[in-house]
Amino acid sequence: MRCPFCGNVDTQVKDSRPAEDHVAIRRRRFCPACGGRFTTYERVQLRDLVVIKSNGRREDFDRDKLERSVRIALQKRPLDPERIDQMISGIVRRLESLGETDISSKIIGEIVMETLARIDTVAYVRFASVYKNFQAAGDFDKFVNELRPSNKTDT
Repeated sequence: MRCPFCGNVDTQVKDSRPAEDHVAIRRRRFCPACGGRFTTYERVQLRDLVVIKSNGRREDFDRDKLERSVRIALQKRPLDPERIDQMISGIVRRLESLGETDISSKIIGEIVMETLARIDTVAYVRFASVYKNFQAAGDFDKFVNELRPSNKTDT
């Protein structure tokens, strides 16, 4: 593993243990060249996923990009970081278990929204506002009204 500080390729593993979500290995590393210490995570990847964007462009699936967007939606929400990591790992496992290597960005967005809706409705609305490309306050209002249970009574 290349040292992020000096670029040396000969780094040493000082400690390995399961990460909090138990689907990754956390490794503490040391660079003998500069003395830098850093952490890496090793995860199982069942298959190489390719995302098909709405414009038809293809790009390799990037777990970090998924994680960033989910963490932005959950920013300042009362969720433990370990729970967020578990949620992201669950989304990735679900994508990998679809059996396809090519996955549309629409499917990924729907799975993320479905997961967020179960965990935190505020994060769900935040993510949906970007995913569904809300343009005005009315878009939020319409979306939130769809979330509310109907007040109709049978007469």
